[in-house]
Amino acid sequence: QVHFVESGGGLVQPGGSLRLSCAGSGFSFSDASMTWHRQAPGKAREWVATVAPGGATFYLDAGQGRFTGSRDNAKNTTYLQMNNLKPEDSAMYYCQEFGSTTWGQGTQVTVSS
Repeated sequence: QVHFVESGGGLVQPGGSLRLSCAGSGFSFSDASMTWHRQAPGKAREWVATVAPGGATFYLDAGQGRFTGSRDNAKNTTYLQMNNLKPEDSAMYYCQEFGSTTWGQGTQVTVSS
């Protein structure tokens, strides 16, 4: 059974940083493109970043230059390093294998002074 467990969220001041982690199981992690998404209250869930099996990364324009995706296939874990956080980055963050219909519980990121 496919399963995702996100962690690392929290409350941070504008300009701060957070590193999110996502552990995946139930599929071939090393062959999977891993994606990050976020959903703010009252808004649709949006794609944030993709970490391809070989490590190539792709980002939402708003995250370009501030977010860095990575992965550790030995740990079946993908990461999202977020720097220079802004209040508009506040949302529940989720990870997912590209193409999966399963979602984890997410991890809450709140950027506020």
